[in-house]
Amino acid sequence: MFTSVDDVSARLAETGYLASPAVATTVFLADRLGKPLLVEGPAGVGKTELAKAVATVAGAELIRLQCYEGVDESRALYEWNHAKQLLRISAGRDETWDEARTDIFSEEFLLPRPLLTAIRGDDPKVLLIDETDKADVEVEGLLLEVLSDFQVTVPELGTVTATRRPFVVLTSNASRELSEALRRRCLFLHIGFPDEELERRIVRLKVPRLTEALTESVVRVVGALRAMDLRKVPSVAETIDWARTLLALGADTLDEQVVRDSLGVVLKHQDDIQKAAAKLDLDAL
Repeated sequence: MFTSVDDVSARLAETGYLASPAVATTVFLADRLGKPLLVEGPAGVGKTELAKAVATVAGAELIRLQCYEGVDESRALYEWNHAKQLLRISAGRDETWDEARTDIFSEEFLLPRPLLTAIRGDDPKVLLIDETDKADVEVEGLLLEVLSDFQVTVPELGTVTATRRPFVVLTSNASRELSEALRRRCLFLHIGFPDEELERRIVRLKVPRLTEALTESVVRVVGALRAMDLRKVPSVAETIDWARTLLALGADTLDEQVVRDSLGVVLKHQDDIQKAAAKLDLDAL
């Protein structure tokens, strides 16, 4: 997919994703080595967007497995279309069970889910396993066969092996520790909050109509909020939302009144808003 680290940076930037050198290097290595990429970091820093950007530049289909508590094999790998199987059995009343079984456990009755879909076919794919840490520990066992050998075993049909490996991105907010077995199969990338220069570039790219002065102010204030002891510090997504909010409000400067009226865009808990309103000193920024 990529010829160099600089090629990664340039092509991701064309999609609107500004990658740091560490991000570009790790993406290049994951592509070159054919290894899954485990991306960890706080919510809203661009983990999911990275997978989407890679899919865009590669012209690949993005296949997403959204993890949550209770997700199981039928949601991740495959399941059988039971309603269709029952109709098929009812239509062939004169058949023996052996004859019916051969038919109903065939491709026609198989419902592939994200993991199986990602390893079938020869077209390029990006498999996004999003918020892996929210799934139960048992789900990691389902991932090991796929991430080790890029194959899935369907007992009734046999083993399906990828003829073209997908580019795999797993994301985690680190709400729980992932197993060492899963980590060993991946390259690791931590995406934290960007430095001020990169965040200014991101805001200018995403909200180009915002003035340079207001962009500077937004980034500085967000940086000050992140330095506070808050329940949920603002991420890059909130920075962009705030910039768009100020543009919608027609604000020329980031004064106390504007900040007080729009803090709910950046902070998501009332105690955080109260703490920020009491401690934030715009004159010192």
